[in-house]
Amino acid sequence: MHAALTDMLARRQPGYSLDQAFYTDPDIYAQDLDQIFYREWLYAIPACQLTKTGAYARIQIGAYNVVIVKGSDGQIRAFHNSCRHRGSVLCKERDGQVAKLVCPYHQWTYDLDGRLIWARDMGPDFDPTRFSLRPVHLREFCGLVYICLADDVPDFDAYADLARPYLEIHDLHRAKVAYTSSIVEKGNWKLVWENNRECYHCGGTHPALCRSFPLDPEVAGVSADGTISPRLQAHFDRCEATGAQAQFRLAGFAGQYRFARMPLQETAVSYTMDGKAASRRALGRVALPDAGSLLAFHYPSTWNHFLPDISLTFRVTPIGPQETEVTTTWLVDKDAVEGVDYDLKRLTEVWVATNDEDREIVEGNQQGINSPAYLPGPYSPEQESGVEQFVDWYVQTMQRGLTPRAVAAE
Repeated sequence: MHAALTDMLARRQPGYSLDQAFYTDPDIYAQDLDQIFYREWLYAIPACQLTKTGAYARIQIGAYNVVIVKGSDGQIRAFHNSCRHRGSVLCKERDGQVAKLVCPYHQWTYDLDGRLIWARDMGPDFDPTRFSLRPVHLREFCGLVYICLADDVPDFDAYADLARPYLEIHDLHRAKVAYTSSIVEKGNWKLVWENNRECYHCGGTHPALCRSFPLDPEVAGVSADGTISPRLQAHFDRCEATGAQAQFRLAGFAGQYRFARMPLQETAVSYTMDGKAASRRALGRVALPDAGSLLAFHYPSTWNHFLPDISLTFRVTPIGPQETEVTTTWLVDKDAVEGVDYDLKRLTEVWVATNDEDREIVEGNQQGINSPAYLPGPYSPEQESGVEQFVDWYVQTMQRGLTPRAVAAE
């Protein structure tokens, strides 16, 4: 499979969508997991989701079942959700709160830091220190939690160093979860991303979003030569004059992540039907109410919108070759009171509608690609540069992962 996939990647026509197999083939999907999702840093949850000691969230990534839990020392850790006795899952629910991590099968009991503290009738020679839960690499960064399933993790610091000046002003350590939505889109995970990386479709598909989100392709796309229009540069300069990091950035391996504080429609300050603030109590210290949205993506697992009043995080999780879960979390200031500072329906209605509209688009895209008549088509150079940038990242990342690693001579 490696040789065939390597050949398919090498034959990919630049500026065109991928061959059908990349969106349908179970073997390529398995390679996507092996080469990308099992190796890269993945966004998991906002740290504020785990508010109390023992609060946990469970995430399934391919074959891996992971539990993320807040310890009695306030530290968030991640473990493989598998008992060290005979492998049973410890936490079955999607989220919850526990005093200890207790296996429901034989009641082996683990402290919240993963140490085995009780195992019945295991004999005098049993050493519990050998059977702690297997940890998963975790980084808590500016209020966001990332995990990595690999034994040897890729560098995280380069991303953190670039992202920190953009994110710190949003004070996500002060956030609370106002609402979370998870939907399943019956489409390959790459189609979910491709749809996200352009607004070519927005005018005819997203009436609620287009009340606030601009249709300017420069907002969603990327410039091949790195140029920025005078209008957008003026917006960046205005934001940065108030201390809000704004400059367009594209960095990382083949552009794995980007941060840019993009303007909204002329009169809009947030993602609401009337364009007005979604919360009266701001989340963060962005001085300009009309600073727009800090658009941030980190392939393969997250895109985000950080605004002066609220923040939204999105997590992309493949479920199968033609199924993807998209989880959206709306964050407000921890002191914001529902019904006083914000109305939940008004807070969420734009992106609830937009997510469902995107689900229909992705599913229709998948159905068309499944046809034997499908052939790769050309991207619009004016509207779909962001899509091509994502596909280029995918192709280069897969090629890098499939390249045989040199073995040092003994």
